[in-house]
Amino acid sequence: MSISTDQHSSLSPAAGLRVAVISGSVRKDRMGPSIARWVAAALDPAATAPALDPAPALDPAPVDLIDVAQVELPDDSLLYPGGGPKSEVADRIAAADAFVFVTPEYNHSYPASLKRLIDWHYGEWRLKPATIVAYGVHGGYAAIEHLRGVLAELSVVTTRRVLGLRVPWTALDDQGRYTPEAELSRGLTASLAELRWWAEVLADARRDRPLTT
Repeated sequence: MSISTDQHSSLSPAAGLRVAVISGSVRKDRMGPSIARWVAAALDPAATAPALDPAPALDPAPVDLIDVAQVELPDDSLLYPGGGPKSEVADRIAAADAFVFVTPEYNHSYPASLKRLIDWHYGEWRLKPATIVAYGVHGGYAAIEHLRGVLAELSVVTTRRVLGLRVPWTALDDQGRYTPEAELSRGLTASLAELRWWAEVLADARRDRPLTT
């Protein structure tokens, strides 16, 4: 699923930028898709985000929602550092200039489903920025800190401003939409503004000063 943004959003199409919002949970009863749609709406306040599409066509729209539960990755026996078969979402990740990772906290970290998606890609992540929206009973902050270290190893710049959502399931409306208090929406806006700054800087750097090592 893709949606467009406007000039007032945190990542504007005028800047020629594309962001992938990645929902990392695969559990049956999960908050990830609802929160991912909330993030997409913040990127484009005028858009109504439908359900995450399991396999949308790659197009130039600046927001791409990727649901890990809908992604089939190759067998892990074929995975080698920086190599292995090309996954079905490799092109979508490579096309992105920035990422928003939406992740729950499981056992003081983030889920294996998200780690597996990350590990199946390498160059697609490099020298791009990401912000993290985590959630859980205590806000998901342990997941955030563990994810920062993994992303740094892949040369991903994570924003200083990230967002932890405590017990977000209490903020669902009768249609299953995540409707948090205004303070959390302001926090998301700040994180996305920082993400846009890094996206613009790193896009210019990748074009004008490519890193060869």
